[in-house]
Amino acid sequence: MPTTGFSSLVLLIATVSSLLFAYIYMVVCFSGLLFPTTFVFMATTTADIGTPWSQWHPPTTTWINNLTSVLGDDGVHGFIFNGSTLPDGVEPDRYNWCNMPHVHPQTYVIPSAAFELVYVEVIQRHHKRTPYQDNAFPVETYSWDCSDQGLYTYGEPLGAEKNSSAQVYWRVEENSVNPFIAPGFRGNCQFPQITHGGLDDSWQHGRDLYEVYGTMLGFLPSEYDSTVAYRVTGNQITSQVAGMLVDGMFGPKHPKHVPLSIQPGLVDSLQPSYSCPKASRLYQEYGVGSMDPKWRLHLDATNDFLGTLDHISGVTADNSGFHKSFDHYYDNLSARLCHQKPLPCSVKNSSQCVTQRQADTVFRMGQYEYSYIYRDSPQSLEAAVAKHNGMARDGV
Repeated sequence: MPTTGFSSLVLLIATVSSLLFAYIYMVVCFSGLLFPTTFVFMATTTADIGTPWSQWHPPTTTWINNLTSVLGDDGVHGFIFNGSTLPDGVEPDRYNWCNMPHVHPQTYVIPSAAFELVYVEVIQRHHKRTPYQDNAFPVETYSWDCSDQGLYTYGEPLGAEKNSSAQVYWRVEENSVNPFIAPGFRGNCQFPQITHGGLDDSWQHGRDLYEVYGTMLGFLPSEYDSTVAYRVTGNQITSQVAGMLVDGMFGPKHPKHVPLSIQPGLVDSLQPSYSCPKASRLYQEYGVGSMDPKWRLHLDATNDFLGTLDHISGVTADNSGFHKSFDHYYDNLSARLCHQKPLPCSVKNSSQCVTQRQADTVFRMGQYEYSYIYRDSPQSLEAAVAKHNGMARDGV
């Protein structure tokens, strides 16, 4: 958004506070979180949580946080879960789980010349991927092929006189000699990894960013330089996205080596894993796995529905990961549809399959859960401030 003051462009992957007042700066941050925490919390981290303007306020009521609608409706209210490409006539900013809405040259409105763009910070989720291993069913009826991409991972000395490294990449193999068989999908993918389609979407995302902030606004440099920075987490899928996005932004005009800022894993503020007993206690009181009546309400109302999904998937009733929230089923089913794979059928009876209507119910329930955890619960603001204080401070 237009503003005035110091010059800086930040693509959220990193912020370097000592440089903010000295340079035009762009930071891109890639997060493995399902929904990055918004920077509304920046204002509350340096103020008394008891001040009126920092109090939690309930969000607008929509179908997403209306349990009656979530349980009784059909479909997903125009949200996209079945591919990166939007149907004809659908605006680019439509919610798309498979390919996140982002700034786009076709829809960006250039502000009045009375304003000067001085700083941009982009926080983005990774692009579409394979499911997490824990979210796969015990036995999957088809495999997942990733032979059309390479997950490059290597180290190389930096400096003028150095030995170079081969550009080695992982090639996942199933060894017939290995007596152990991992549950879930067979094939040659990591679970998770950004897929070929997700990599292409990442490149296009970078191209769209440059078309707006470079071509339209003249804010980005014509070639990559230190005024643009990228930050990732220790989750490798964020780096997989970053590499494609950088090339989409600058093409052949970026150097061979582009640094991705990352914080030590134990204290990384972008995907916080550091100990915060207060935040953990708050989330445990009202969120996933809690006995909070408001949280339990939707799970109790869908107990029979979860049993139907369990019967098809082969997930046992004592698998807490699939039953303390809809997250596991949400990830499993959405990943399939985003890659045009069929919805799953029972290993024991191929005529018993998850229907599109059932998948849509899972997606509505997932949206309801995310909204409750991060916005609707009165405890959500205090929990987020405690947990994401470091990330908010990184952004100021």
